[in-house]
Amino acid sequence: MDAFRRSYDRLLEVIAVAMIVGVTVIVVLGFTYRWMGASLVWYDEVASISLAWLTYFGSALAAMRGAHLGFPGLVNSFPASLRVAATLFASGVTIFFFALMAWVGIRLLPIIAGITLVSIPEISQAAVMASLPLASALFVVAELLRLPGLLAEARRGPLVDREVKEALEAAGVETNNRRERRP
Repeated sequence: MDAFRRSYDRLLEVIAVAMIVGVTVIVVLGFTYRWMGASLVWYDEVASISLAWLTYFGSALAAMRGAHLGFPGLVNSFPASLRVAATLFASGVTIFFFALMAWVGIRLLPIIAGITLVSIPEISQAAVMASLPLASALFVVAELLRLPGLLAEARRGPLVDREVKEALEAAGVETNNRRERRP
């Protein structure tokens, strides 16, 4: 399972990097053409859509890495049994919300299938809006892959605040997932 988690994380990372490169190319192209006095008709629409896709897929990568907003201080103040319950509740709500978004997104696609982009009528709005159910499904998978580790961590002791841990490690302070040790 750990190998699948690493592969899934890597896949999401590759997708995010490819989208960042794509958005960058689109923006540089749009800027260059506009600077030369010949703006691209499709630039604004495609750039905003690409940024939305990057945001949705990047959020799945952030979910996989536990980089979304959370309340570790609040959860850490609970006794172990409540930490586990709070972790289950938070993950359950997150999974439900993104599963609902995927379901609504899938139901929306046939409704908008006949609508096209304004600047590129060959591209359907359904192709554009497919990012919503796709990224939501990826988010659910990421949350499900993280859940066993989160529950094990909640049972062991206070949850680790990932950002604090990374900051401590960057400052040269070793951590053993629970306490700081000064070298």
